Amino acid sequence: MSQEILIGKTYKPLPVDFYNRSTDAVATGLLGNLIVRRTAESIMVARIVETEAYFGEDDPASHAYRGATPRSAIMFGRAGIAYVYLNYGVHNLLNVVTGPEGQAGAVLIRALEPIAGTETMLKNRPVKKITNLTSGPGKLTKALRIGLEHNGLDLTKDESEIFIAAGLPRNMSIQTSPRIGISAGSDLLLRFYIEGNPFVSR
Repeated sequence: MSQEILIGKTYKPLPVDFYNRSTDAVATGLLGNLIVRRTAESIMVARIVETEAYFGEDDPASHAYRGATPRSAIMFGRAGIAYVYLNYGVHNLLNVVTGPEGQAGAVLIRALEPIAGTETMLKNRPVKKITNLTSGPGKLTKALRIGLEHNGLDLTKDESEIFIAAGLPRNMSIQTSPRIGISAGSDLLLRFYIEGNPFVSR
């Protein structure tokens, strides 16, 4: 059994200062840390194994490329806030706002490795192969029941339904690549993932 499961209810959210940095630094720093999702029936915990960084007006793939809009304004706000949006009318995607207020930035959580509450995740998103459960940004939000109602949630508060906690130190090799599923800005190496982890998206 992973030691990370044993600390159970002692999980503590990462502070605002963790997110109040450059977006690519946060995207790298999130790898190996734990998303904690609390519902009435379960506590689900999963390790972050893949992320993507999105900046502001200098990033043509970003929602903030053309400045603040009703949808992207949250990216210019306080670091550590959840940015959840519906992608192509099908999948909810979870991001976390980064950097100082007024400077747009967000990290997309692309893939997770289930740690605890896996049975609940499988009820939410039944799959035959466990490595397919949370190995993509739309898959993981369904497995953890994360929706548009969580847009704007403060991920740095103890009482939040969703937050990110520090994982135990571990040796891991972090690799970079272009971001997936975009056309503009596809040359930028802003996708980060743990090499060899079977839950990284394909």
